[in-house]
Amino acid sequence: MEPVFLNPNSENIETSLMQTQKNLASFQEGAVGQIASYIDKVRGTPSAELTREAAIKCIFDLLAAAAAGIGDVGPIAIRRTLPAIFGNGINPIWFTGTGSSVIGAAWANSSAAAALDLDDGNRFARGHPGAAIIPAAFAVGNDVGATFEEIITAIVIGYEVAVAVGAARTSYGSSGTWTPYGVVATAAALRGTPYPEIEHALAIAGESAPNQAFAGGPAPRVPAPEGAAVKEGIPWSVVTGLTALYLAESGHTGPRNILDSGRHYQFPEHFSLGTADHICGTYFKPYACCRHIHAPLAALEYLSRQHDIVGQEIDSIEVEIHSAGLRISNRPDPENLIDVQYSIPYCLALVSLYGSGSLLPVTAEVLGRTDVRALARKVKLSLCPKFDEVYPTDILARVAITFKGKRFVSEPTAPEGEPLMSWGKLEKKFRIATELVASPVQANLIIDAVAAMRLGNMVPVCNCLSNLKLG
Repeated sequence: MEPVFLNPNSENIETSLMQTQKNLASFQEGAVGQIASYIDKVRGTPSAELTREAAIKCIFDLLAAAAAGIGDVGPIAIRRTLPAIFGNGINPIWFTGTGSSVIGAAWANSSAAAALDLDDGNRFARGHPGAAIIPAAFAVGNDVGATFEEIITAIVIGYEVAVAVGAARTSYGSSGTWTPYGVVATAAALRGTPYPEIEHALAIAGESAPNQAFAGGPAPRVPAPEGAAVKEGIPWSVVTGLTALYLAESGHTGPRNILDSGRHYQFPEHFSLGTADHICGTYFKPYACCRHIHAPLAALEYLSRQHDIVGQEIDSIEVEIHSAGLRISNRPDPENLIDVQYSIPYCLALVSLYGSGSLLPVTAEVLGRTDVRALARKVKLSLCPKFDEVYPTDILARVAITFKGKRFVSEPTAPEGEPLMSWGKLEKKFRIATELVASPVQANLIIDAVAAMRLGNMVPVCNCLSNLKLG
């Protein structure tokens, strides 16, 4: 059964909320208040053309990630669990032909999008906003009957808020620790949630977010976290964010000064949302693995092309990188696909021996390869203090390959796919990433639907999400 949530504008709860709002009305506006003011002011305002285009690119990129990840163990487990937790419903679980409640569908779609580490990201927030915000926007937008432009604006608002909070953290936090703020922002924009409830929803979401104390904890992490489907907690952050909003609309409260804690957050002196246009700074991934691995991969592929390096004859690989690249697990002998996604040695060895196609997407076939493990053990990682100083403004790596007794060294190299990608590159990525789950006819339907979306018609994309069965 579809969960029923109280409408904050309905007369039957207006009286019960009045006293609470009166008692809290004098609360001094801090960072949470500024964010709520931004959401309240901007929702309903059409996005600028470049910003709108960036949002549609983010949707297209996420559809590739979600389609490719639909058969992963995490999304499968969540879809099996949905009826017992959130019930059945009409909100589409993408590319399955089934449905659930608003929260259930958003949870399942977020899980598919985040499963293979192919989803978008932002270097300053040090994580992935799209896999949380876009599924929430589609689920809530479908529920309230929002227009296409309202959904686009809500997505832009969600990215702006999520990235601002993620970038303000004084210490690293996995994506799920800050994406709930973006989920609340997106959903509140679409639901027309009043300003006071937005404040409390943000505070509830922030305080209730997955803390990821083990997987997202400071280095050194001993033992290194085992690769697991829970990953960065992004899907559960969607549940947290939407639940927080419904709670706040029903009178629940949160600590609205949560973001004013200098121990945990440091916002710019002249903090102003809506000026950074964070969605236009989104990066897209050419490889299905952690972003920290992308710069070393780009350097390795360049050296291999320039010097005709054959993977089987490589003597050693040396990687200089920023400290954040050293805090991922980097197992040379991964036990599962999540371990692969967080291993610089294994990904470099895999691409050296089998080409970049082996990482788009990553399948079970890459596991347990003795030749890849042997080469991965020849990869040495080290910290480059200069790269650390410029991170995250610049993300750089240097790779040295010893091949047939000769040593070849790359220049400091940045990852590809930032900011955004061209439409041509996005389409190529989509076709390659989804070729194992979508027929050419199905892929063309989705690509044509995205083309229609660029012209303002969202119906074909919604039809694809609801009716196409992939896998």
